[in-house]
Parts: sequence; C-alpha cells; structure tokens
Amino acid sequence: MIRIRPYKASDAETIVSWCQDEKAFYQWTAGILGKYPITPKEFCFVESLMPFTAFDETGIVGFFTLRNPNESWDELRFGFVIVNPHKRGKGYGKAMLRLGLKFALELYGAKKVSLGVFENNLSAYYCYKAVGFQDAVLDTAETYCVLGEEWKCKELNFYY
Repeated sequence: MIRIRPYKASDAETIVSWCQDEKAFYQWTAGILGKYPITPKEFCFVESLMPFTAFDETGIVGFFTLRNPNESWDELRFGFVIVNPHKRGKGYGKAMLRLGLKFALELYGAKKVSLGVFENNLSAYYCYKAVGFQDAVLDTAETYCVLGEEWKCKELNFYY
C-alpha cells in the first residue's frame, strides 16, 4: 500500500537518481531546479514548497510538491511529480496523486488543484487524466526552450 509523508532531505539522493537523462530531467523540472544533472544538495530548493515523499513497504516510490500559486488556499498546484522508473506503469503514480489530491482538498480545503505537463510527456499526461484532471482551455500555451526545442506545456485542473 502506498502512503505519503513529508519529504526529508535524506530522500533527495534517491529522488534525483530517477532522472537518468537530460530529457527526462527537463520534463520533470522545466529547468527550474537548475541544469542536468543536479545534486541532492541542489534539490533542497523543494523544501521551500510543500514537498511530499510517497513510499511503500519497499521504500521511496515517488515525490511531489504542492504550493499555493495565489494568496488564497482555494487553489493548490502540484509540481515536480515523479515516480521511481522501476515502479512506473504499475499504478503508483495514480495512487500517489490520489493521496495528494485528498490532502489538498480535504485537509487544506482547496477547491481546485492544478498542474502543468509538457505535451511530450504523454505517460504523465495520461496518468493525470486517469485521476480526474481536465485540460484547461488557455488563450496561449506556456512554452519553454529546452534542449534547443520549443516545448509546450498543457495546463490541467482538478475541481472539487
């Protein structure tokens, strides 16, 4: 059974090891955490957010952050969502997101939870859709220049 707990600095080494290449790293961080590869010490930036570690009987299986993008707690935003590559495709991401949503909606009282995902990260996109996130309609897509390419970001929302 998967559970979540507050992130500990000792989790960093495991979490940063899950990005084995530049593309996966930038899909995960959009470059916000720095240049690939990052060290566990550089990962400490996430401590300024609400970071959570997912775990099961085998150890750490996932990670995500929550933050409130506005002054109000009516909306919380997922960020830096990642699952151990050896656990992907087995329901861990969906289970972790459901627990994160429960925390955001029931404990914090958020009415909306949002996140962004790059269009080239289809497995993450379909995972978010499977737990109930809906595509947001925006006038213009947020874009990032990554590895010499333009990556478009999809905005997704979950309403309580």
